[in-house]
Amino acid sequence: MADPVSALQGARFDGYAQISEVGPVGMISLRGNPAELATAVQAVVGLAMPGPRRIETAGERGVGWMSPDEFLLIMPYAEVRVALERLHTALKGRHFLAVDVSDARAVFRINGPKAREVLAKLCPVDLSPGAFQPGELRRTRAAQVAAAIWISGPDEFTLVSFRSVAAYVFGILTASATPGGEVGLF
Repeated sequence: MADPVSALQGARFDGYAQISEVGPVGMISLRGNPAELATAVQAVVGLAMPGPRRIETAGERGVGWMSPDEFLLIMPYAEVRVALERLHTALKGRHFLAVDVSDARAVFRINGPKAREVLAKLCPVDLSPGAFQPGELRRTRAAQVAAAIWISGPDEFTLVSFRSVAAYVFGILTASATPGGEVGLF
């Protein structure tokens, strides 16, 4: 098996916020009845099922609510194959879909005290500290492309997009974070 190649080879930009492409991250799109998926998800990523517009994380693992019957499982890239096998075993006889989407996605981190502002200029989401807090996940748009965002640490956001638009997303993030473009939103 070939080694994974990230969308942008770990591209990085230091502006009034730091933008970095994370590299290969394991991701499984899991669809089905949430009540029937819960035990399997707990066994695979060690986390409880999140409620609507929420994400549960611990270290390199996560499970995010993407829609009423769709969840995104996040884990180290090398663990996806075994995780899929475990899901198929645990959910045998039930109606579900589990697909490795790791190579179809690009993951970015936006760091710094003005990270919130960088995203607010691109996403039609209320990102004010009172409205968007840790544990929340939003499926939205970053300029013209689909994205999911969440707070992944102090002054840090994670953004997931389709790999096919990774260069575009990196470009709009860096343009938004270019020094001199601060607007003082937060």
